[in-house]
Amino acid sequence: MSMRVALACVLIGFVVFMSTGCQRGIVIEEGDEKAKGTEAVEGKAREEGKMADEKERIEASLQTKRYPGIEGEVLESSMLKDIHFAFDRYDLSPEARGALARNADFILKFPEAKIQIEGHCDERGTNEYNLALGDRRAMSAKNYLLSLGVPVTRLSTISYGEELPLDPRHNEEAWAKNRRGHFVILSR
Repeated sequence: MSMRVALACVLIGFVVFMSTGCQRGIVIEEGDEKAKGTEAVEGKAREEGKMADEKERIEASLQTKRYPGIEGEVLESSMLKDIHFAFDRYDLSPEARGALARNADFILKFPEAKIQIEGHCDERGTNEYNLALGDRRAMSAKNYLLSLGVPVTRLSTISYGEELPLDPRHNEEAWAKNRRGHFVILSR
């Protein structure tokens, strides 16, 4: 019997020791968690402040486009960069892929924005050919943005062919400017 009593005492002592030690550990961990929670809240507030500053900067960059889109007012932002194409081509150069990656970052930061990709051509070729080429250019840009994680519901395309040149001159420099994909904001 004395063996059982001794074992019971040891066992009770062990349980008391562990429960006292564990309670202290929980208090310390709660303090750590509170500190981590405070840091997380402060970090989130800083991040929200940065986003608000960036949204203000973007809002300031918006301009109403000189001609309306098929869905009404269209906005342009200097934050969305055009991409350019070689003559009679719609494949993406490394420079175009880099610009599209930056555009994708912009688009993903602002989930309320819907973007339209305009395909443009230079004046050489028939109207029908240039409309089809402009469409392929816009779709090429759209497909690349989709591969970067931009949701399909946020993107649309339109081809203007040769109808809306950026540079109206009739030389290679002007034609190179006009062979482009242009990005506009349909809604915010």
